[in-house]
Amino acid sequence: QAQLVESGGGLVQAGGSLRLSCAASERIFSQFGMAWFRQAPGKEREFVAGINRGGNRRPQYADSVKGRFTLSMNNARSTVYLEMTSLKPEDTAIYYCARDGVLFRRTTPTTADSYDYWGPGTQVTVSS
Repeated sequence: QAQLVESGGGLVQAGGSLRLSCAASERIFSQFGMAWFRQAPGKEREFVAGINRGGNRRPQYADSVKGRFTLSMNNARSTVYLEMTSLKPEDTAIYYCARDGVLFRRTTPTTADSYDYWGPGTQVTVSS
């Protein structure tokens, strides 16, 4: 059974940066797309960034984070990262990493129900 664990969250001032990590426990990490979602208090969980394994393998980003966030992967370490820069108070949320439920999917789904394994989340708080 896959396990995902996020780390790297914290409190940062607006304009600052954080790097989130998500470590996967199983070796078939490289065959599935991965994504980051976030959920702010009182709001639905939303897609932040993701990457597929069966298509172009290029990161895809939500409009709200384009140009500020960067998703990358280290297959040897079964780890996916989210580099966040120019952080804004509206980025405050719990950030989750998730594994695509379909092997080698050619597209990057942006809905939470497409992902079958989730980490427990890491809190990111951006102060103004």
